[in-house]
Amino acid sequence: MAEQQNIEWKQSWHDDYLKWICGFANASGGVIYIGMDDDGNVVHLQDYRKLMEDIPNKSRNTMGIICDTNLLEEDSKKYIEIKVNPYSVPVSLRGRYYYRSGSVKSELTGIELNEFLLKKAGKTWDDVVEGGAEISDINEQSITQFIDDSKEKGRMPDTSGLTSLQILDKLRLLDSNKLKRGALILFGKDPGQFYPNIMVKIGRFGKDGSDLKFQEVIEGNLVHLLNEVQVQLNYKFLTRPIDFKGMHRIEKGEYPVAALREMLLNAIVHRTYMGAAIQIRVYDNKLSIWNEGVLPNGLDLESLKTEHNSRPRNPKIADACFKAGYIDTWGRGTLKIINSCKEAGLPEPEIIEKDGGVQVTIYRELDSGQAGLVDGLVDGLVDGLVESQQKIIQMIAKNPKVSIQEMSDNIGISTTAIDKNILKLKDKNIIKRVGSDKAGHWEIID
Repeated sequence: MAEQQNIEWKQSWHDDYLKWICGFANASGGVIYIGMDDDGNVVHLQDYRKLMEDIPNKSRNTMGIICDTNLLEEDSKKYIEIKVNPYSVPVSLRGRYYYRSGSVKSELTGIELNEFLLKKAGKTWDDVVEGGAEISDINEQSITQFIDDSKEKGRMPDTSGLTSLQILDKLRLLDSNKLKRGALILFGKDPGQFYPNIMVKIGRFGKDGSDLKFQEVIEGNLVHLLNEVQVQLNYKFLTRPIDFKGMHRIEKGEYPVAALREMLLNAIVHRTYMGAAIQIRVYDNKLSIWNEGVLPNGLDLESLKTEHNSRPRNPKIADACFKAGYIDTWGRGTLKIINSCKEAGLPEPEIIEKDGGVQVTIYRELDSGQAGLVDGLVDGLVDGLVESQQKIIQMIAKNPKVSIQEMSDNIGISTTAIDKNILKLKDKNIIKRVGSDKAGHWEIID
């Protein structure tokens, strides 16, 4: 028997383990064994009789739940099994809520607690009625643009002759003629009046994240953001303007249009709307988009690189975006990003969990002028280094996700020799590895 997501071993009982019971009850249930060490070996419990009374009583008195508590024996050694069933209502321990995710028990606070309580009530954040909002807070031009956008895919029911209120009702964004939060996010005149940080920040950076050249902050509803962010990227931030409507066009040396659009849509649809603003960082050779909101339980970063089910954080917003033709509903967004970069001959995108959210970074090839600038930067770092180390730095500068094998193939030395040279570059504080060996990337330390 192995310790895993829904199984926990404890050598002896401590009242702090009521948090584990609470976490299991709020998640998918689980089993706690009292009297087993970290290797799964049974150790005899001297006070098992007392614990067989105390544990059920404390679970009932502190959390109002009943757990199956069983006395087991192995080689004349007594140990206790606590079976915790999942509960459809939120369970708290002395006013605090805990949740079991993977093999980790954590206390829910702030935004996570709010989303958890809504989920237990059968709601999501975007499905809640915004009591202070009126139909006058809806921008009818945004609805008109949304309907026009939807015509290409043909997913939207016929809206001919319908009022804005009736269209919102068809999109399930009303409850007894009262606006839901999703309606304001999608079509509100000023969503920021109701919720903080309904905006996208775009920054143009130089050599690193501390070197901010200029920035733009774009506010408004989802329909406006989707269009205006693309306009601003083209106008101020990208080297060459690209046609965001030409979804399948690939330009050598530029970011694939499909990848950029999908990254933006993923961030807008899946973000935590009570959290921080979406942030886009543009560098010479990479572009990243970050949105607050961790991955849903059961979905990890590796899953995003393969076929996976769609599990939107904001299903009302996601459904409307599907009807408009902005997104699919099959969890293909990250695959589109990865495949479009591959088709363009660019490095594999990086997808990481960072600062309570998800960040997607795509890399581009540098044109000859930019490559010269990079080579100039590298030249300033490689004095006194052997030729192979210089080449390693140059490859990292042009592709931060370059692999050890790619370095070996390009430079013509063994992977063992590459490892030794990388170690020397790290010792000289010239490069560093960010993230895991498989999913991370290299950075040059200026």
